[in-house]
Amino acid sequence: MSAREQILNRLRKPNVTAQPILPDVAHWFESHRRAEDVAQRTARLRTALEAVHTELHDVTHANWADVLLQVATAKGLHQILIGTNTPHGTELQARESGAIQIMAYDKPIDSWRDLLFDGVDSALTLARGAVAETGSLILWPSPDEPRLMSLVPSTHFVLLDVDTIHADFYAVMTAEGWSKGMPTNALLICGPSKTADIQQTLAYGAHGPKELVVLLRHADGSMA
Repeated sequence: MSAREQILNRLRKPNVTAQPILPDVAHWFESHRRAEDVAQRTARLRTALEAVHTELHDVTHANWADVLLQVATAKGLHQILIGTNTPHGTELQARESGAIQIMAYDKPIDSWRDLLFDGVDSALTLARGAVAETGSLILWPSPDEPRLMSLVPSTHFVLLDVDTIHADFYAVMTAEGWSKGMPTNALLICGPSKTADIQQTLAYGAHGPKELVVLLRHADGSMA
């Protein structure tokens, strides 16, 4: 057999290799996951967020809007941007007293870009959930609460229901069925925007909100 025939025979022979055995990811996370209740996951999330200069407040379904307005007033804020057709936005708007303007994101950005970037100093969005292990808030931008709401204003208020805090990222993805569909832009936020120069001088607010304020919403009567 010539060298040419040997080469052609090798090329014609199917190169069948055994499929690698995939790791059992679900078993690994189940065997390594901490046995925690909601209060313990909340405490872990709080520790992680406070370590990166995030401000947190414990609230209930009954008082969260009042607490938010009190915090905003103490910070000297003038506007709070809310989404459209959102229950939390509607509830906050109903508490408007005149001292702070509640503004709805209800028109195309091209018609009010200058006001958003130069005039609106805070915004409120609802977190879809959080990851205790990494101290991450999960935002799920939509036409009602666009991405710019969590990116442009200097103060970002996030309303988070504590019963949506998951132990780890895998638990979030499986519990919520992320494989079945995700938005164009899913966000994991681990603190206010920050950056550092070559001298390692940390600066906040260079690429997003300078302040991140999280309202940890507990079931009424469940706060310690």
